Amino acid sequence: MAAYRVELSRPAAKMIRDFDQKMRVRIISRLRALAENPRPDGVKKLQGKESVYRVRERDYRILYEIFDKKLMVVVLKVGQRRDSYK
Repeated sequence: MAAYRVELSRPAAKMIRDFDQKMRVRIISRLRALAENPRPDGVKKLQGKESVYRVRERDYRILYEIFDKKLMVVVLKVGQRRDSYK
């Protein structure tokens, strides 16, 4: 299987920069794993959205969109659970 390209939206990149070092490393590791498998175990497709998915990393959620034809994952938002779906 070919690796997907992972791109961060501007808001997602800003959110990641604001995390402490330990959480930033965990999130980046998760994003690298999405490049290999954009639909890992535990992934959920969001209702009412065409191709938006979410994965958990502790109390944080990574919301992203998958473009299979382009082999691309676009990270839309990264944040704590209580703030992620707003």
